[in-house]
Amino acid sequence: MTSPAFEGTGDGALIVEDLTKRFGGAVALNGVSMSVRAGEVHGLLGTNGSGKSTLIKILSGYHAPEPGGRVTLFGHALPLPVRSAEARSRGLAFVHQHLALVPALSVTENLMLGRLSARNCWRLDWRDEHERARAVFDRYGIALDPRAPLASLSAVERALLAIMRAVEDLHAATGEKGRGVLVLDEPTPFLPQAGVEQLFDLVRQCTNEGAAVIFVSHDVDEVRAITDRATILRDGHKVETVDTAQTSHGEFVRAIVGKTLDSFHVHEQTSEQTAKDPVASVSGLTAPGLGPVALSVHEGEIVGMTGLIGSGFDDVCGLIYGERTAASGTFTLGGRERHLHMQTPQDALRAGIVYLPSDRLGAAGVADLSITDNVVLPVLRQLRGGFGLSRARMRSRATKACDAAGVVPNAPQLPLSALSGGNQQKALIAKWLQVDPRLILLDEPTQGVDVGARQRLWSLLDEASLAGAGILIASTDYDQLAHICHRVLIFSRGQIVAELTEPMLTKQSISEHCYKSIKNVA
Repeated sequence: MTSPAFEGTGDGALIVEDLTKRFGGAVALNGVSMSVRAGEVHGLLGTNGSGKSTLIKILSGYHAPEPGGRVTLFGHALPLPVRSAEARSRGLAFVHQHLALVPALSVTENLMLGRLSARNCWRLDWRDEHERARAVFDRYGIALDPRAPLASLSAVERALLAIMRAVEDLHAATGEKGRGVLVLDEPTPFLPQAGVEQLFDLVRQCTNEGAAVIFVSHDVDEVRAITDRATILRDGHKVETVDTAQTSHGEFVRAIVGKTLDSFHVHEQTSEQTAKDPVASVSGLTAPGLGPVALSVHEGEIVGMTGLIGSGFDDVCGLIYGERTAASGTFTLGGRERHLHMQTPQDALRAGIVYLPSDRLGAAGVADLSITDNVVLPVLRQLRGGFGLSRARMRSRATKACDAAGVVPNAPQLPLSALSGGNQQKALIAKWLQVDPRLILLDEPTQGVDVGARQRLWSLLDEASLAGAGILIASTDYDQLAHICHRVLIFSRGQIVAELTEPMLTKQSISEHCYKSIKNVA
């Protein structure tokens, strides 16, 4: 849509002026100003550590800014530090990446949380509340069952529900449909491409009604697809605000990282590598909704797996590793065959298989432990001294591994959760590269990672494959797969229906095959 004319700051639904935030001696946000118009989608971009999260946390009341800054919402000054309840009552709502939905409640209860109205003081009229919820879903063209438990919803449906709840909260607070500023903080990393498009449709409906939307993202292509303008932060400073339609992908990247990034291309496999037997192969793999699946990975090869939501590609790595139990199938590594229904993570590790799931802090690392403790977990036996574990050797080992992976800051005493998403991922990959794995399994390895850190992660994987490891990646990031993979397997209804190699390894070709794949399986 076309944004209204804008002169100075007077036309802004939300105006931020000269916001600064310090943590000890570090300046996380340095005099940042921006303005968001009613009826527009405004992007907020920057690398990990650029100040995006700090700015959003100031607006949501989580952080108090330094004295001197100002925030104006619909022409009225918002007292600083922001009080969450006051910001919400004036028309400022947030949807964070983890959505803040309650799994034990129904769809209606999550939608109406905090706003459920009782017809009398004794009970709620649930039939009436379900009808209210259904009317909301009908207005936005979203097919959700108000009575369904939240646990039954897909990731896409949960994201849509969280956005609709925020919009309804704005309506209830302001008493005016379409009035308000909705902040979407990284809403798409866990969504497949089809889900992203559905979410974008809902965002456009919100702005068509007059709401302003701040869209925080690492994905330049998504920002170019959905926003009218975008503000870019770097090292705590505002770099510039641009008109999205007039800004190329390359110009966005240069503004975000401060330099031009060379296009990444994975190394070519040698004829000797492709002539050898695969380093790992799977045959007859089945599980609920999956199979039979057969695939192989050669030494030094990076193989991608993708498909639409529910196609089964994202189950394969966990089944090979033994995180989940397969119904049947065999797995061969280095000439030794094993039955997948008997596979355990301990068996996989002993065989030289490592696995990095998508949930970095929930399943791949321990958020509250130090970076040192996370990184050295697989090599603790090598760090024993005469009196047990040597903390000095542990710190030295972690520092060396993090330095090789480009982790910033390289401060092993910090908790893993203190790092940005991209640096968490670099630390966790460094953890596994220490054991010289034969097969590396990865699920959404660059999810929520900025463009600069993404290229470093790609380089680490390329270096590991050059050292002889086979790599299997499950991802819905078609651009990533096109850059990093030698082959990409397309899944549909639990089966592999296509295999793409050069020159078909492009983002567009992978996307087209995923959407066409549903027709290829009877």
